[in-house]
Amino acid sequence: MPLLMDVLSGRDLSFLKMVAQAWGIELHGDDRVTVLNEVIQGILQHEWRDEVLETLPERARQALQVLAQNGGRLSWAVFTRRFGEVRPFGPGKREKERPDLNPISPAEVLWYRAMIGRAFLHQPGEKEPVEFAYIPDDLLDYLHPLTQPDERPFGRPASPGEVAYLQPVRDDLLDDLCTLLAALRAGLGEEERNRHLMHPSAVSLWQGFLHAAGLLDPQGQPLAEPVRVFLEALRGEALALLVSAWKSSETFNELRLMPGLICEGEWQNDVLRARQKVLERLQSLPAGTWWSLSAFVRAFREEDPDFQRPAGDYDSWFIRRASDGVYLRGISSWDEVDGALLRFILTDILHPLGVVDLARFAPGGEVSAFRLSAWAENLLQGVAPNGLPAEDGKLKVLSSGAVFAGRSLSRAVRYQIARFCEWEEISGNEYRYRITARSLERATAQGLRPRMLIALFRKQVEKSLIPPALVQGLERWESVGTQARLQHATLLRVASPEVLAALKRSRAARFLGEELSPTVVLVRRGAEDKVLEALVELGYFSALADDEQAP
Repeated sequence: MPLLMDVLSGRDLSFLKMVAQAWGIELHGDDRVTVLNEVIQGILQHEWRDEVLETLPERARQALQVLAQNGGRLSWAVFTRRFGEVRPFGPGKREKERPDLNPISPAEVLWYRAMIGRAFLHQPGEKEPVEFAYIPDDLLDYLHPLTQPDERPFGRPASPGEVAYLQPVRDDLLDDLCTLLAALRAGLGEEERNRHLMHPSAVSLWQGFLHAAGLLDPQGQPLAEPVRVFLEALRGEALALLVSAWKSSETFNELRLMPGLICEGEWQNDVLRARQKVLERLQSLPAGTWWSLSAFVRAFREEDPDFQRPAGDYDSWFIRRASDGVYLRGISSWDEVDGALLRFILTDILHPLGVVDLARFAPGGEVSAFRLSAWAENLLQGVAPNGLPAEDGKLKVLSSGAVFAGRSLSRAVRYQIARFCEWEEISGNEYRYRITARSLERATAQGLRPRMLIALFRKQVEKSLIPPALVQGLERWESVGTQARLQHATLLRVASPEVLAALKRSRAARFLGEELSPTVVLVRRGAEDKVLEALVELGYFSALADDEQAP
């Protein structure tokens, strides 16, 4: 970082004298070099430094504190947006206007005391230098008290109306992730998958959690061993694993996962920095206190608007509003992008992860308040919280092939059951499945065998409640496969065997299937019109009969 010498070395004699006057430094020299050295030495003397700091206007002191708490530097665009501009003056106009005595902003107060400088500096991870406002290093050393975090809460407690309807944390994210993993492994379509998802609209978000936790391969398919470990973990351990994976993930991009926004181009946002900023503010709030969501977001806009934009850049990210395609650029779009991101992280990320409880003005209304949940402290430290339900439930199986799995069943068991069965509609806290020939064929394609399902039943269903016929049917299917098929067919009934014989000698013979009797034959699906035409050519008029018409 530059020193005080770097801030002042390019300044003219008039500017240096203004700085000396602001600090109360008595000058003895007349040339610029002598005055420069006297000003630098005077500023770094303890008695002068302390006196000037104590007499700084409140907003100027706040600006200095913000810089100090950010390591002594902040992008020039960010700094001047928050604390005002520094007007460009030539020597003559500056002598006439005297901005040192009549500053228009906190930034100008600090500028004419040489407490801040302006320069292009390299930032870690950035290829191009960025223009920064900075505190000279040798002055920053004396500002240690200003570097201490601000102890004031971020925002305000929620009003009674904001917490009228409470929405405590749940752990049903774990059940949805189990469902999604099974659906991905079985190759199910969206309709069948959504029957068992409690939050079908959040699929892309849930897949993001699975990727962050290392449970999916690059093609989005479940990885067998990590999935097994995750599903066999206690519910609290699994939730803690998800929180830790999300906190450290560089690929889980909340901004690009937000509904209602379309992000275009190759620009990159620092997801870890933004996430950490939110968590730091969240953990500084009073424990157990309901906090106003709107006030929390507003405090970010006022005190840390660039939490996800380290260079204060509001123009190079191409983000469109999905509803009308309008590009959201500039600080004027902060509420629709940055503010919306804060709300999204709290309500759509941290709430399903079990970290924050939510509250609303009215049922189904917008979220108006939040608080750290009883699980939050443990989860944010990667520790399994107490109080999550045990997975000690049992399966229920009927002789018809119906299988019922409650939420209390082990997720690892339900994952296996789901891969063997067709999925029927969920009922309350009970997942419903059915064993069919089609589902067994699909399971076989995944390397699963009916004997595995039988072994699962013997472990997870009370022995006296396992239907013997179902077990026999599964064993028979593994030996000989499907023994009966139900299919839709078109039957052709003719008045006499002679008619059928003539038809079999015609060009329509290739459209005929199995002969069921001398006057009844199957017609291949889709060929009905061809057969009717051939009958007319043979001199027989015919018609299609309704299913209810008896022969």
